[in-house]
Amino acid sequence: MPFESPSRSSGPSAAQRRIEAMAAAARRRRRLQVALPWLIIIGTFLLWELVCRVFDIPPFILPAPSAIAQSMVKWWVPLLENSWQTLMTTLIGFALAIVFGLLLGVAIGSSTLLYHGLYPLLIAFNSVPKVAVVPILVIWFGIGTIPAVITAFLISFFPIVVNVATGIATVEPELRDVLRALGARPSDIIRKVGLPRAMPYFFASLKIAITVAFVGSIIAETVAANKGIGHLMMLASSRFDVPLVFAGLIVTGVMGVLMYVVAVAIENRTTGWAMRGQDSGQVSVAGV
Repeated sequence: MPFESPSRSSGPSAAQRRIEAMAAAARRRRRLQVALPWLIIIGTFLLWELVCRVFDIPPFILPAPSAIAQSMVKWWVPLLENSWQTLMTTLIGFALAIVFGLLLGVAIGSSTLLYHGLYPLLIAFNSVPKVAVVPILVIWFGIGTIPAVITAFLISFFPIVVNVATGIATVEPELRDVLRALGARPSDIIRKVGLPRAMPYFFASLKIAITVAFVGSIIAETVAANKGIGHLMMLASSRFDVPLVFAGLIVTGVMGVLMYVVAVAIENRTTGWAMRGQDSGQVSVAGV
């Protein structure tokens, strides 16, 4: 009888089966991560619709999602035009906040004197309600786009400064001492160690700042603008068109989610090394 080697088997080994099972579980987990946000959103709207119909809630108190959808179809042109205005003012204010917030954050994080000297002023300024600043901006710049841009800048500036300064200031003193001993200048330490160390903090602040920037734009548009989602919502509320008011809220929420997804996508491509020990793929509203 010919001798058959026991090392050759017709089926996969137990280790191979375990690996395949783990890979299949990982694929199911990724699919669930992508689908779960959409399932929750759809479930929320279905529950909302059911509550409005079961309890017969009047539309001028809480409109059902179906009524809001009808209003969005009816007023899609004003919604599109005003949402574009809000998006433009928000992005301009957000871009200014990134530039000035990054520069000031680097300066504060690099200097102990600036850190302790400017922090009380920044905290006091951030504690002032931005809606109280809008009338002053109207006096200075008039009604229009500029107050909305400045309000979006003011409300998104503080998170960027704080996070960048924290990322640079928390570089280990031992590492600074070693780099100085090797001949590195303070600017070299900031450029080659401090800024890469602050990048995860920076992108975390961007995800916060982009959402609150829309809040700033809407606040200014409800007080001192002749166009924008906030202005449209004020006009709708003045004639008790509550479904249109909710339509403006939903459009603003969609724009905020899209900008958040963009920030997460950039973060994953630039600072993925900072999350290499975590589960692959950060969970987001779009599965990015």
